[in-house]
Amino acid sequence: VAYIVLGTILGPFGLGLVQDVARLSQAAEIGIILLLFLLGRDMQPKHLGAVLSKAVFITLISSLAFALLGFGFGWALGFSLTENLVIGAALMFSSTIISIKLLPTTVLHHRHAGELMIGLLLLQDFLAIFVLLLLMSGASGSISWMMMGRALVALPLLLGIAYALTRWVLLPILARFDRVQEFIFLVALGWCLGIAELAKFIGLSLEIGAFIAGIALATSPISQFIALSLRPLRDFFLIVFFFSVGAGFNLGLVDDIAVPAILLALAIIGLKPLVFSFLARRRSETSELSWDIGFRLGQISEFSLLIVFLARDSALIGERAATLVQAAAILTFVISSYIVILNFPSPIAISDRLRRD
Repeated sequence: VAYIVLGTILGPFGLGLVQDVARLSQAAEIGIILLLFLLGRDMQPKHLGAVLSKAVFITLISSLAFALLGFGFGWALGFSLTENLVIGAALMFSSTIISIKLLPTTVLHHRHAGELMIGLLLLQDFLAIFVLLLLMSGASGSISWMMMGRALVALPLLLGIAYALTRWVLLPILARFDRVQEFIFLVALGWCLGIAELAKFIGLSLEIGAFIAGIALATSPISQFIALSLRPLRDFFLIVFFFSVGAGFNLGLVDDIAVPAILLALAIIGLKPLVFSFLARRRSETSELSWDIGFRLGQISEFSLLIVFLARDSALIGERAATLVQAAAILTFVISSYIVILNFPSPIAISDRLRRD
């Protein structure tokens, strides 16, 4: 919360000490990439298929429900059809950063709850890619089905390339120089960023590429050291991410969108836990686990900020609609985080009873 507030104060709409928010956002994306890489390292490949198959139903139904919520909210405020569609798309996703950052690493990452949540977020990320592809196509006036088809083919292709490179190139190199810690650190970082760039090149996102890079290393005996060495770097860039969120917020439109943003944020905070917990129980999950997942996913996503940024640059939505989603996202980031740390196990819980590393 402090990072977001500080970004708002120092950003171009505050004191103006930080002007280049776009450059800052690019640096912040490294934090998301490293986060997904370390998540993939915790996800054993043999469990991934089962988790994703269970998460498909929850992801698709919840995304449709939240898209309809956003569309209806925008329609009630008098936005255009295109703006309503973009607002609906922006509400479909939950924050990967906040959801995972508040997961106890040693408790949930290797349990069913953590695996299910990671599966849901991964599928949401894949949906977000198609939304972004549609937005990029819409800017030119037509949908590029070639881009869409390439993304569908690219995922299994990237998986095959990552596993082949891991088996015949990466692991032999790491085994030969495993006593040189700096070397392992640099190779792991290069592997993460390299596969992420390869994913972007073939039509996927940097985040999914990083996740696949982590999965490919999950069975390596050296993966635990890699996780420990990259975690401080990840945390630094996540600080930059939250600072950039605050810096990009247009304070000049606060009076105009304050009430709608508060109402939208409260609707998200109230409905997302209900929808996710209901759908999880329909998939035979326990009531306790369903509510836990529901509240942890009860916010808008950083992908939502990317969606409205791209839509605004493409002149698909106006500044007022974009600022509405940004303000609602920031409010849900704050409220959802406090709901989780006050009621569920997390690394930064206030109560000793709930604090889990």
